Amino acid sequence: MKLSTKISLVTVVTLLLATGIFGAIVIYRTAVYSLEQTIENYEQQVRATSYALGQEMSDNELLTYSEATRKSFINYLLKKYGSNKYIMIKEGQIVCNLTDFELVEKDSGRWTSDDVTHVIQNLEGARILIMGRNIKVEPSGDYQLLMVSDISSMYEDIAKQALLFIGIYLAVALTAAMAVSVMVRRTLRPLKRLQRAAAGISRGELDRRVRVESRDELGMVGTAFNQMAEQVENQVRELEDVSERRKQLLGSLTHELKTPMTSIIGYSDTLLHVKISEDQQKKALVHINSECKRLERLSGKLMNLIGMYDNETVAMEYYPVQKLFKRVEVLEGYHLKEKGMYLVMSCSMGELLMDVDLMESLMVNLIDNAMKACKEGDTIDVIAVGNQIVVRDCGKGIPADEIPKITEAFYMVDKSRSKKAGGIGLGLALCKQIAYLHNARLQIESTEGVGTSIHVIFDENSRGYDEQHQDK
Repeated sequence: MKLSTKISLVTVVTLLLATGIFGAIVIYRTAVYSLEQTIENYEQQVRATSYALGQEMSDNELLTYSEATRKSFINYLLKKYGSNKYIMIKEGQIVCNLTDFELVEKDSGRWTSDDVTHVIQNLEGARILIMGRNIKVEPSGDYQLLMVSDISSMYEDIAKQALLFIGIYLAVALTAAMAVSVMVRRTLRPLKRLQRAAAGISRGELDRRVRVESRDELGMVGTAFNQMAEQVENQVRELEDVSERRKQLLGSLTHELKTPMTSIIGYSDTLLHVKISEDQQKKALVHINSECKRLERLSGKLMNLIGMYDNETVAMEYYPVQKLFKRVEVLEGYHLKEKGMYLVMSCSMGELLMDVDLMESLMVNLIDNAMKACKEGDTIDVIAVGNQIVVRDCGKGIPADEIPKITEAFYMVDKSRSKKAGGIGLGLALCKQIAYLHNARLQIESTEGVGTSIHVIFDENSRGYDEQHQDK
């Protein structure tokens, strides 16, 4: 059963029960009140009539009248006060009966009380009210005055009111059921849209959103759903992007492995099957050793790059940039001295929110790339100012059309020179990913024959750069 149907049924049933019980109570109380008022009115009438009859009968010496005269006198008095509603009884005998009814229990002790008593009888579908009391007449003795009245019209009125209520009740119930059904369906319409949007997202339609038209709880649910869908879409897009980049990495890795593996297999086959001089054997072993080291570097950097994409072990902390520069200077000192190059570092930054190991790897990679582009005696400048770190060399430079491609994994501008220098084309790809993890970006400026400047620019509004913290 649908939620809208359940809510409609519960609401309508509750409404009908409440109004039905209330209406039944009102009708019942109305009937009781009408009956009580009717009985009270007749009681007052009986008291007044009995009092008047008692006075007139006492003022006349009834004992001196003959039986026929006495009955005629009493008949006259009853007609005078009550028309055709009264019966007069004395000692169990009907003295006068002006009604259309036959009294069965003439000698009943019910009417001998001075208080007015009554009984309602059902006579062939008619409701008959019988009410009476005792009248003391001196010196003639006690008489019983009975009033008989057909009150069926009052019950008929109550029945008509009940039927009218039932009619109105059914009409209101039908109208309420229709109105509740429409209102519930209209109220739950956002949930239907939410269900369709969720079903669309489950089918891969990640751009599905719900239209929020209200600020109530359903509107808040719709807003939360849209926010969740936005996050899901971003996460899925990011996972797809990472998956695609990994596929590209694996494809590039497979292609890149062919050259050293072919060389290793070729030289090893030569050593195994061809008789060559000791000098040639040594050259072959040196070449195999060089290619194995190249494979080791390749696999290591590839694992590092894949680790960057996982982004699960990044530990961010505020760390002085000057201290980072000193660590990098120590790491690169031997290589710079070996190549006869100079490193000049300048830092006017305070602290950055960083993973120290990753930032150290970024700096080492950028300086290594600069060293590969430079020649003996050249100087490499590393400057930290404002919200960026710049690594500048005066090397060969990069062609303008190659600049957009150099951060791709395994891409090398000068493949022959890079391989001679031990390059595998993963350095800048690592740098780009490390910068991304620190909410930064790489900006590369290069002129052939002049040199290259690589800017690591941090977002001032991101976690990667805290200007207030720097000012402290």
